[in-house]
Amino acid sequence: MAKSNNKDNFQIQFGKRIRALRKDKNLSLRKLSQRCNLDYSDIAKYEKGEVNIQLSTIYELSVGLQVAPKELFDFDFVFNDN
Repeated sequence: MAKSNNKDNFQIQFGKRIRALRKDKNLSLRKLSQRCNLDYSDIAKYEKGEVNIQLSTIYELSVGLQVAPKELFDFDFVFNDN
């Protein structure tokens, strides 16, 4: 059960990072979706940590946000073993 919580928490933290980068660049969901090949409603789901995304989606987000893919993962994460 802890592994599921870790995964969910990781997705949430990743989503918060996407949202922070988007806000830092003053982009709306719609504007970001225009800059990459993703639907704005899907981006909203990624930001909420509701969806486990694919590698190709990470690429599209990095293109749309104009950051290196590693920047999308620049957040603190603590693993819970129990």
